[in-house]
Amino acid sequence: MQTASKKVVNGWAMYDWASSSYNLVITSTIFPAYFEAIAVDDKNVSKTAVTFLGRQFENTALYNYALALAMLIVAFMSPLLSSIADYKGNKKKFLNFFLTMGSIACASLFFFESKTLTIGLVSMIIACVGFWGSQVFYNSFLPEIAIPEDRDRVSAKGFAFGYVGSVLLQLICFVFVFNPGLLGGDEQSTIQFRTSFLLVGIWWWGFGQFSLRRLPKPVPAGSGEQNHILSKGYKELQKVWAQVKQLPKLKRFLLAFFFYNMGVQTVMLVATLYGKSELEIPTDNLIIAILLIQLIAIPGAFVISWLSSKIGNLKTLMTLVVLWIILCIAAFYLPRGGIYEFYAMGAAVGFIMGGIQSLSRSTHAKLIPETRDTVSFFSFYDVTEKMAAVLGIFSFGLITELTGSQRNSVLALTVFFVIGLLLLFYANAAKNKTA
Repeated sequence: MQTASKKVVNGWAMYDWASSSYNLVITSTIFPAYFEAIAVDDKNVSKTAVTFLGRQFENTALYNYALALAMLIVAFMSPLLSSIADYKGNKKKFLNFFLTMGSIACASLFFFESKTLTIGLVSMIIACVGFWGSQVFYNSFLPEIAIPEDRDRVSAKGFAFGYVGSVLLQLICFVFVFNPGLLGGDEQSTIQFRTSFLLVGIWWWGFGQFSLRRLPKPVPAGSGEQNHILSKGYKELQKVWAQVKQLPKLKRFLLAFFFYNMGVQTVMLVATLYGKSELEIPTDNLIIAILLIQLIAIPGAFVISWLSSKIGNLKTLMTLVVLWIILCIAAFYLPRGGIYEFYAMGAAVGFIMGGIQSLSRSTHAKLIPETRDTVSFFSFYDVTEKMAAVLGIFSFGLITELTGSQRNSVLALTVFFVIGLLLLFYANAAKNKTA
């Protein structure tokens, strides 16, 4: 095997360019701020209370619970779908299905206003399922298009494409957000924000199709009679799990990844709401900070990839997790209205955020055995990631509701990172395949 052509590698990376528009605009910048402003019963009574399904929530907690539900759906769904995709060799079709579903859901957020909370929440959940559901199929192409020694570099290239593409669309959205008159609106209207959500759907789908045309055709892992495909899908998963149990380093890495990823995913998903509602950072400055995170993440991914080539993947991950612990403690002490302190925090988070995601993905790709069941192996990675996100986000929302402060939730994230760090030491001590 050799690494695929530049055309194929760039085509694979272009899916990150396409889908990361969701991650930036919907997850990180415009939509969270819009949700926090729109999802309120009566601002004269409370700026944060919102009623849904007969119960009153803190709007930030409701947002976190909705994301946790979406992650839970993906966690239960992806193992079955991915094993079927491996068996039949049609993971490109599954990738297309989820990216289409997610992009349509993003576009439907155009109809989310103060009186249509249900539409907003349902579309938000479906878009999240579409994004994360597509990632397991996208990630599983990595070991097929890159040899082990190139996987760190190719993985980092994907994240770099994602950051560049998402920032470009974000800048296009800003043209409308800061000039609502172009759409016939004004500073009190919502058309400029809702148009941004529509643009995400169009961008994601359009560039996603470009990527799909350049990805290689997968080779089916199964053969023979393909009736009872559901039961065969479960058998594929059982076969993969049996292999994982025989690979101590991979098994220990996935356990460590589960814990430190609780913290990483939660920080990524709640950073905007933390800055806006807890630290009272003005929306304009908040958006600048998020853009700063995206831009610094690009060189960060490549620097961390270089570092891993010098000291190894697991030791690099340990270093990054230590930095995450320090940053969580620092975030707890950030002052209200501390714009420049928030910028500095954003720069630090950005530098290590892309790197830890990219390196985690390529480490998993290095540790799996040579196999055609790449989607099934990545479904384990995906389920680990999603269940970690579910627990992390849910605990963040619950601690916020119980204590009335997101600062306590941020401090609690250090526990997840510390456990992950200890388990990385445990994984590094394993004797089989190295990373």
